[in-house]
This record gives sequence, structure tokens and C-alpha cells, in this order.
Amino acid sequence: MTKLQATRIAALKGNFRGQVILPDDDLYESARKVWNATIDKHPALIARCATTSDVVGAVNFAKDNGLVLAVRGGGHNIAGSALCDDGIVIDLSQMKAAQVDAGSLRGTIEGGATLADFDAATQAHGLAVPLGINSTTGVAGLTLGGGFGWLSRKYGMTIDNLESAEVVTAAGEVVRASATEHPDLFWALRGGSGNFGVVTRFEFRLHPVGPNVLSGLIVYPLSEAKAVLQQYREFMAKAPDELSVWTVLRQAPPLPFLSETVHGKEIIALALLYTGDPKQGEPLIEPLRKFGTPLGEHVGVQPYTAWQQAFNPLLTPGARNYWKSHNFSVLDDGLFEAVIEYIKKLPSPQCEIFFGAIGGATMRPAPDSAAYAHRDARFVMNVHGRWTDPADDERCIGWARDYFKASAPFASGGVYVNFLTADEGDRVKAAYGQNYDRLAQIKRKYDPTNLFSTNQNIQPA
Repeated sequence: MTKLQATRIAALKGNFRGQVILPDDDLYESARKVWNATIDKHPALIARCATTSDVVGAVNFAKDNGLVLAVRGGGHNIAGSALCDDGIVIDLSQMKAAQVDAGSLRGTIEGGATLADFDAATQAHGLAVPLGINSTTGVAGLTLGGGFGWLSRKYGMTIDNLESAEVVTAAGEVVRASATEHPDLFWALRGGSGNFGVVTRFEFRLHPVGPNVLSGLIVYPLSEAKAVLQQYREFMAKAPDELSVWTVLRQAPPLPFLSETVHGKEIIALALLYTGDPKQGEPLIEPLRKFGTPLGEHVGVQPYTAWQQAFNPLLTPGARNYWKSHNFSVLDDGLFEAVIEYIKKLPSPQCEIFFGAIGGATMRPAPDSAAYAHRDARFVMNVHGRWTDPADDERCIGWARDYFKASAPFASGGVYVNFLTADEGDRVKAAYGQNYDRLAQIKRKYDPTNLFSTNQNIQPA
């Protein structure tokens, strides 16, 4: 740090309610860690904000000093967009306040909150918004990329439920974006990722859910996977929007309802949630138990918040992760053969491939109604490479890439931006499809110098 830089940092600290963390500080090492351990970046400064005015100060500091800028919400993004080398990180992790107005079915949440934070606040009133499947995920990153989860077939993408957002722009201005205020920015935020500003507060439309829901797992051996997948395809084509069933192929973790002889063996699991009255859901899920000979099941009525956390043990921070993803409008038999082939050669016990069923309400908005364009997607596939030892990087990444290529002929061509890794900048246009040019125009208006660039970047037109 030169004396000039030190003076400027002192000025930043003088008006800052949160913490300004520098490389020599004790907090620095923990503050620069994110969920994906393959990300190892060293920012020059981490501005851990406490208020929107802190965010304004940090944005202006980055702009005035020509610094690379990254924004951290939950720190969960696979590509590591929460961090940068030698620049400034705007860390929102302390900004988690939630407010719920049950009467108007509205809820607000700050930009550093996780799904668990918001679920806890909304479920206290028997309400929810469609969010993801791992409660440690950040609400901000999930939402800005589109967002989907167990409730999406019934209530749409996360962005379909966004009413407004408080945004700090690249000019250091605080604006409210909604259907009537800065509607172009509001359109871009709904799927445009972190390209248009720092969202410090989200307002969502909420829906009655739970607090107890019918949910759980039904597990089959991999030897029955093709027949299970074929029946799953037919089942989901007729399933009501209230029922969401995903398929997960991996080695069986040591789940207590599975025999120890099954632990570590390749399996296919059906993961399900019914959003309505559990008694009405029971007969609807009965066919899922007859797709073959189950190895075991754990299905019942449990709190929605518990189901939202059910996969957390498989997604803890600190492991090395690499993803590849495709969207599908149909599931082809050739795809089933490819996925079974690659599950038979998993490079790590933690690797998995899942097909998330969306469709239903996610397909009803027009493709140009928001930045998220892929309203034809009925399934989103994620190839989740996950391991611990850096020595296994090449093998595990290679497996994910090879299966990605093998499954490509059956995909729809679109991709979910939140699943893109750091080396997939060439797929950004595929992530936005027909909406990319409009996004580039809005980017020019709100961020002409591309200050917000440490993301799946949209260049200003």
C-alpha cells in the first residue's frame, strides 16, 4: 500500500459502519474463503458492509481508485464470483435482515442472507418463496441468476416472485427497481446475474406453504436406473404442478434408512416434495414406489425448513467443486444410457448427477418477460464434480467435462447461468439467448465502464 492508498482506506473506514478487512488482519483468511475450495483469490480489501450506505461507499471507493470489484452474498457461486485478486470485495454477509408482512403476502430480505435465513422468517407465517435446494446458498446470487427449487413447478422461478429490489448502481446511486420504477433495470435483474449493481434488499411475493410438507427420498439400485428414468419421464409428463420430483444418481451416502450393504454403492434416488395438503399428496406419489424394487425410502410429513436443509450434509463448504450443466425440454433414452455409463465410473464418492424437474409455472411467462430466457426448460441437469484432494482435480474435472459432452446431443442448448463455472465465459450468450442484446444495452446504461465484471459477464453494448 502506498501512503496515498493508506490515506484513502482510512477515509473509507471513517464513514464505514461495517468492517474493512485488509490482508494483514486476523479475519482476512476466513473472510476470503468461499464455499468452493478450488477458488483461492486474494483481494486487496474486503469491505464487510453493515448498511446500504456502506455499499455505496465501497462502490465509490472501487470506482474512484480503479479497483476490480467483486460482490459477495452467500459466497456459494461455483465460479467464485464472490472474490477477486488484488481488488475490493463488497461483502454483504452481515446484511441478513428479513421482514414478513403476512397480510399482504410480501417479504423482504437483505442481500447477504442465505436461504435458511429467509425460510426461517417466512415459515414462521406458513409462507415461502421458491428458492433452491441447499439452505446455505445465498438468496441474492440464486435470485439474480433466475432461481428455482422445490416450489418452482407450482409458483415459478424465484425471479417470477420478485416484486422489487433496492440496488446500488455503478454510479453509487441507490435506486428502487420494480415494474414501475426503473423497469428496464428490474427486467435485467431478473436473471442477469450480478451485472447491473449491488442488490442490497429484495422484496418477494410469498405463497402459503407448509409449515409441514410431504417430502422425502425413494432409492433404487443403479441396475434399475434406465427403467426408473423411463417411468420417471412418463410420470412427470402428467404430474400436477404441486408435485416436484428430482432424480439424483450417485453413490449412496450412509443414510440410516438404507442397509449398510448399500452404502457406497451406485444408486438412483427420487427426491420429492408435494406443496399441497400431504393427505392429497400421498396417493399421487404411490406410483413412485413401483418403478422397480426400492432399496429403501424415507418419505413422510416434515417441516419445509427441514427438507430445505436435507441435502446440506452433502454440500458442506470446503470441498473442491466443478460443475457442468445443460437444460432439457425432453429426456431421451440416449441421455439415460449416457448418465448410467458415467455414474459407473464416478471419480469420487462425492460426485453426482441430478436432473431437477421444473416446468409447470416456470414455463408460463414469455421468454422475453425477464432476462432469464429459458422458458422451454422442463429439466435442469447439473454434473456435480466434488472431491477433497487437489491431486484429484484433473481426473474429477475431466469426468465432468466428458459426461457434459456425451449428454450435449440431447440438450436444448440453453444453460442456467448459476451453474456456469469460471471457464465457461463462452456460454454466457447461451445463458441469455434472445435476451442478450437487450441486456447489453441496459448494461451500457447502468454500468458503462463494466465495473461489475467479476461474474458471467455481459459486456456493455
